[in-house]
Amino acid sequence: MLKTIGVRSFNDLLSDIPEQRLYPDISLANPLSESELFNNLVTLSKENIGPEDYSYFLGAGAYRHYIPSTVKTIASRGEFLTAYTPYQPEAAQGTLQVGFEFQSMICQLTGMDLTNAGMYDGPTAFAEACLMASRITKKNTIGLLPSTDPRIVAVLQSYIKNKNLKILTIRSKEDYKQKDLACIGVQYPDFFGSISDVKSISDICKSIDALSVVHVNPISLGLLKPPGELGADIVTAEGQPLGIPMSFGGPYVGLFSCSKKYMRQMPGRIIGQTTDTNGNVAYTLTLQTREQHIRRERATSNICTSTQLMALMVSVYLATLGPEGMKRTATLCYQKAHYAADRIN
Repeated sequence: MLKTIGVRSFNDLLSDIPEQRLYPDISLANPLSESELFNNLVTLSKENIGPEDYSYFLGAGAYRHYIPSTVKTIASRGEFLTAYTPYQPEAAQGTLQVGFEFQSMICQLTGMDLTNAGMYDGPTAFAEACLMASRITKKNTIGLLPSTDPRIVAVLQSYIKNKNLKILTIRSKEDYKQKDLACIGVQYPDFFGSISDVKSISDICKSIDALSVVHVNPISLGLLKPPGELGADIVTAEGQPLGIPMSFGGPYVGLFSCSKKYMRQMPGRIIGQTTDTNGNVAYTLTLQTREQHIRRERATSNICTSTQLMALMVSVYLATLGPEGMKRTATLCYQKAHYAADRIN
């Protein structure tokens, strides 16, 4: 390259730059030892106000629940922490089994037939569900109740900005009769903590050939009837309450479940169980022709490398608590919310 531009050496190339600019005297303090650096950072961090210092009531998607120590211990293991997308099942049986067990537990939690291996977060899972409903019904209007989290609505608006889709806020019985409704989205519980009548909304959807998309708080399912038992077609959720720290807003994991008849329109990766040539149980990515690394612009979604590590944390959390632990956690949340409301009143 130097010969091509007519310069003999790299130093000649820099000869027009004053030496004091190239090699300035930099006034730096003496280096710190590891212990000194640690203490300085601890002192600096104390200038922040953390959730341990004060009570706070923001909620609305990120919650500080107690996380059993088993979650971080297992999620920190190198074979999980550094694993990548398991395109080669023969080399990734452990990662694939974790994903399969995650899917199985979320199916049990939601009462649905099928769950994918995880989405980016709750709002993106909900937005993808609305797009999926539009593909299935061939309709272009997404109905939302007024009690939907505005930040979920904002993400959905970003998703449909360049698509022939629109959002209808359902405020009257007449709005439910719109013929071009692809789906009706409902939170369970809703943004204000009320328990939506998912069964009635699901029945309405079936009567107008639309799909019901139910966005749940997964902790609440320790007490509430699973949306799958209430007729939901697609169920989404933010997985953060299930063993994931708030972490300044991410990374989280979106939960996405649906009825089996819609599985070929489901976004994201699906891990299936099969047998190998020796008859042993084996796991593999399945139905990959739906995905962007196979079909590009014809894929059901452009979601690719997802949040497998976060899904592992959810799996360990659910396995640690079990059904009774989930019920107790949900009961505590319910009781403490009502206690706080009574004291505020």
